[in-house]
Amino acid sequence: MKAHEFDSRKLDVPAFARDAGSLQGEWPASQLGRLADVAAPETPVAAWPAVQWSLQGERRELSGGAIETWLHLEASAEVSMTCQRCLQPVQESMSLERSYRFVRDEQEAAEQDIESEEELLVLTRNLDVQELVEDELLLSLPLVPRHEQCPKPLEVPAGVAELSEEEAASSERPNPFAALAALKRK
Repeated sequence: MKAHEFDSRKLDVPAFARDAGSLQGEWPASQLGRLADVAAPETPVAAWPAVQWSLQGERRELSGGAIETWLHLEASAEVSMTCQRCLQPVQESMSLERSYRFVRDEQEAAEQDIESEEELLVLTRNLDVQELVEDELLLSLPLVPRHEQCPKPLEVPAGVAELSEEEAASSERPNPFAALAALKRK
């Protein structure tokens, strides 16, 4: 008997889990458009290493004859984002492992989501693994990307430095309200 050929762009989840299927691969980061949107302008997405991923299917038989469908995902990527301290590119390495339990429909997912600690998805015969990987990578991005130690300090524009000197000079002037307070005491 010939093993199934599974398509990562239209994965038949029930068949993949039943066969204990396994898929792995890589995609150029430029194929993940939403992930590419976070790129630092100085580092084009084409220069990023490929996104690596692997997927395992599993069926678990529970007591009472119930069957659970599971997918186990591992993915890794390196992205270049803008450091929020020095505004220079910073490399962020991401690695993730997720397991998903599939349920029949949205209603069942909503009911079980409150009590369940695992990730729940609705069972489908057309799961786009690339979209799932991109979603998980986006959720794994740091909220505030930054270097541990910035390579160079943030340069202060000349106009801002002059403004600081003007502010310093204005702080040396006497406060006009202090003079009013002195008059009021008299």
